[in-house]
Amino acid sequence: MSKSILIVDDELSITTLIDHHLSEEGFNTTVVHDGQSALEQLHHHTYELVVLDLMLPEMDGVDVCQQMRDQQNYTPVIMLTAKGEEEDKIAGLNVGADDYMTKPFSPKELIARIHAVLRRFETPTTNQNGPIRIHDFSIYEDYYEVYKQDELVNFTQKEFELLLYLAKQPGKPVSRDVLLKDIWDFEYMGDTRMVDVHISHLREKLEDNPKKPSLIKTVRGVGYKIEG
Repeated sequence: MSKSILIVDDELSITTLIDHHLSEEGFNTTVVHDGQSALEQLHHHTYELVVLDLMLPEMDGVDVCQQMRDQQNYTPVIMLTAKGEEEDKIAGLNVGADDYMTKPFSPKELIARIHAVLRRFETPTTNQNGPIRIHDFSIYEDYYEVYKQDELVNFTQKEFELLLYLAKQPGKPVSRDVLLKDIWDFEYMGDTRMVDVHISHLREKLEDNPKKPSLIKTVRGVGYKIEG
């Protein structure tokens, strides 16, 4: 069955370009041009992924993504940002976007990133030995679920993948560059803030005191590790 993708951008030339290439790739596409229409579509329909422009009229992409996550909608989001607007990229990641692309972009690269996100989200896993247990947390790989004792903790797809990656090798420091390559599938030309933002999100959700983390440790000059 074809995957459904919601395209949200107020530039007709951009939506026409994306719509054409995704349709050629076999995706079912829906196009809207403002944030409120995007939220209405997401309320009434199910999508496998959202391509979301940051600069939208009235309600920008950050607000749309924030409302999605507030409503427990964890559909993967690829944010489109203006060239060189580094703070915009970070703002998108801070509210739960899974990836971003900078305009102008190659439609082929966008398609590759969409496939990468969908592949990671849908890859079947086996969990023969039950959940991974770290401190008070139980990580269920098959179901993309994490429980703190008996309470479900909600994560975006990338947050979960990052946590799972570190939890599978407790005590082992992993560099930011390795995390970028293995979690996001693409080289980000040294833009390691992608990792730092997601680690910050994990700490906010997992740590009793995110400013003094006891679970996810920073390894100076290297990257991060989870204490076993």
